[in-house]
Amino acid sequence: MDYSLMGFLSSIIAIIFAVTIHEFSHAWMSTRLGDPTARVYGRLSLNPLRHFDFFGTLSLIFLGIGWGKPVPFNEENLRYPKRDSALIALAGPLSNLLLAIVFSVPLKYLAETGISQLPLYGLLSDMVTINVLLFSLNVLPLPPFDGSKIIGIFVPHRWHHAYENYLRDGVKYVILFVLFDILVLEEIFGYSVLFATVEKMTVWIRAIITLGT
Repeated sequence: MDYSLMGFLSSIIAIIFAVTIHEFSHAWMSTRLGDPTARVYGRLSLNPLRHFDFFGTLSLIFLGIGWGKPVPFNEENLRYPKRDSALIALAGPLSNLLLAIVFSVPLKYLAETGISQLPLYGLLSDMVTINVLLFSLNVLPLPPFDGSKIIGIFVPHRWHHAYENYLRDGVKYVILFVLFDILVLEEIFGYSVLFATVEKMTVWIRAIITLGT
């Protein structure tokens, strides 16, 4: 098999696995906190087809930035809506961070034994990189990323209305920024603010994980 094709397939497998666990973790946490909405909609599942958004998945594969199908939940079913909403949002990226740590252990062992040409090594490397990438991207405090909901627990009650407007209306501005960042800044000036930020976060987090495992 051609190594470039093997590498592409490896990255696809890593993306499917990482996104599935990410969305499943949102569903698991919301169910755990007393909201059955995700389970009713069939999202408490490890079936990748339940969690993938067509355009979001293609964007993640070919652009490096994408999304899964959002997991629905009803705040009225949560005992502590503000705290629990943040925990549901945190569950996704946290699952990716934990996966990256788990996969880094056998990856480091293979590297130390000098077996870096095996397809398994490339797959494990992609598993670590993709999961750290999803973590880095999703903790950004920009809607619709999970980070925008995680910070909700720190927003004072008197600013809650403004925060809700930020979550609702901010999405279109973030999309415009991403398009400008990719189509203008990167194409014309060769520099993407978003890609540079996520890339640096990914490199540093992966380095920390490697040192700690």
